[in-house]
Amino acid sequence: MTKLKFILLATTLLFLLTSHTYGQGCSDAGFCTINSFKPNGADSLNVMNNQFKIGAFLGAADYDILVYGNYLEYNRQFGKKWGLDAKLVTMAQNGNGIATFGLSDVFLNANYNAGKSIKFTLGAKIPLSNANKSLNNLPLPMDYQASLGTFDILFGIGYVVKKIQFVVALQQPITQNSNQFIASNYPTDSKLNTFQSTNKFQRSGDILLRVSYPISLSKKFKLTPSVLPIYHLANDKYTDEFNIKRDINNSSGLTLNGTLYLDYQINTKSAIQINMGVPFVVRENRPDGLTRSIIANLEYRIKF
Repeated sequence: MTKLKFILLATTLLFLLTSHTYGQGCSDAGFCTINSFKPNGADSLNVMNNQFKIGAFLGAADYDILVYGNYLEYNRQFGKKWGLDAKLVTMAQNGNGIATFGLSDVFLNANYNAGKSIKFTLGAKIPLSNANKSLNNLPLPMDYQASLGTFDILFGIGYVVKKIQFVVALQQPITQNSNQFIASNYPTDSKLNTFQSTNKFQRSGDILLRVSYPISLSKKFKLTPSVLPIYHLANDKYTDEFNIKRDINNSSGLTLNGTLYLDYQINTKSAIQINMGVPFVVRENRPDGLTRSIIANLEYRIKF
């Protein structure tokens, strides 16, 4: 009964918070949704060497923009120590009379199990877009781009202590994108005139810490709440209409997210997962277009 009360309380709080919090959700720059950095990632391939995932996500963004997309993912285990992950993401945005869609990124990661409780991950985010979509020959803001357009290095460490799962990870851009959006190029009666300019955008890196605790509800169901702070390491920069490079003030700092995962084991080979994330604490300025007041994800996975 105590476990049931805890589950109901956690679920109720998370849903209530969705109507009172607005900010960057756990989609962030992408690294908190890769296999090794998600809850239970460390034991996801213990039984079989291959795993295939297909998923879809839906999120509410700033400026009344709806964000949605899907992904394909393949995980391969080579013995007890080494594994590889590959993930392809697409993304669409719709709002204010503008609709965009495109290939987003490819994530490639190598994993090394140093022991039963610790795992190291090294990988990269490879952009499939330069983040310079335009409308009527005018560049669009980052909020309508399918990708950040940056090539990023990913590094993380996962550790398990008595079922509590810890992940610390870094995502650092190595290259920048080709976005040319300047808000003042749009008329004053346009909604886009109120967006943050991101011409020659220079995005800083992020560090995350995830703390998760899986709860077995039955042989078929598992619930995993987690806390996900993400720290943006420095202010982002852009170049204004006078070709002057400027800091985007208050774009560095902490975002604190809560996430909830519900897994249903269909059989020994396949499962369905539903997860949702909401922010509790947000950065004041988020020019990269990753703002989410809520994001939800549905995933099917099969091992073979």
